[in-house]
Amino acid sequence: MPIGILASLAICTVIYIAVAVVLIGIVPYQRLNVADPIAVGIDATGLTWFSPVVKISALFGLFSTMLVQLLGQSRIFYSMSRDGLLPEVFGKVHPKFRTPHLSTAMTGGVVAVAAGLLPLGTLSQLVSIGSLLAFTLVCLGVIILRRTRPDLPRPFRVPGVPYVPVLGALVCLAQMASLPWATWERLLVWLALGLAIYFMYSRRRAREKLGAVAAAG
Repeated sequence: MPIGILASLAICTVIYIAVAVVLIGIVPYQRLNVADPIAVGIDATGLTWFSPVVKISALFGLFSTMLVQLLGQSRIFYSMSRDGLLPEVFGKVHPKFRTPHLSTAMTGGVVAVAAGLLPLGTLSQLVSIGSLLAFTLVCLGVIILRRTRPDLPRPFRVPGVPYVPVLGALVCLAQMASLPWATWERLLVWLALGLAIYFMYSRRRAREKLGAVAAAG
């Protein structure tokens, strides 16, 4: 699994860089600061018959990315519910399909409403800063767990600790710093809401869940 993940990341990075190089070779980079840079590049080539093909392919690429993100987020809520951090409704599993159907439906509903009401630029910035913050916390978590729980079984060990995680966290923070202050304000509001839920509900329930598991074991 780790080899597959790292290899996929390496291949995608090369492809993205290649696409960017081709685009800035077709049009000036100032014209690519839009929501659909690939469409701008294809239109500049004059290949009118090829433009719809590329644009439709880009849409399907967006659909697949959205589907993966929705599936991942619903499973995160499912795991948090099983740990007592969220209400049990997020951990309900469909009796036939064996999937967290309620969590998936609620996540999809919230995302659909947000996509219909918020501007695309605002949404993309929120997704970017949220993902980068999560990556930063994961990098820092690797360092903390190596020091606090060195005995944990680890099928895959991050090499070069603490240098690789520190570098990863710094790169993510540098990209977060490039986002506008309005995006940071929205992030702080969400963090405050999340911390309120944690201290008012999740922490106590998680301790009760952990105690029940320890007693049963």
